[in-house]
Amino acid sequence: MVPLHWYIILGVLLFSIGMAGVLLRRNVLIVLLSLELMLNSVNINLVAFSHSFGDFRGQIIAIFVIAITAAEVAVALGVLVALVRNKATLEVDEITTLKG
Repeated sequence: MVPLHWYIILGVLLFSIGMAGVLLRRNVLIVLLSLELMLNSVNINLVAFSHSFGDFRGQIIAIFVIAITAAEVAVALGVLVALVRNKATLEVDEITTLKG
């Protein structure tokens, strides 16, 4: 059986990579992928702690987080399509307003 601290280390590493992607990248798609990576690292820790303590609450919360993430991606991609049609760019620095 894999020890709990390995899952925690994996979650921290994935969260750190995701945070670096959000803070350092300028492409909106990369920022969204980094946010997804951060949410998945939280899910890994939720499921690991849930399994470790013998409770299913963490797994249930992880399923809700996955559902909310899917809805967030659908809305974000819709906004991105509208931005690309109006601004013709995906760079965060060049998108300063939502007005056309």
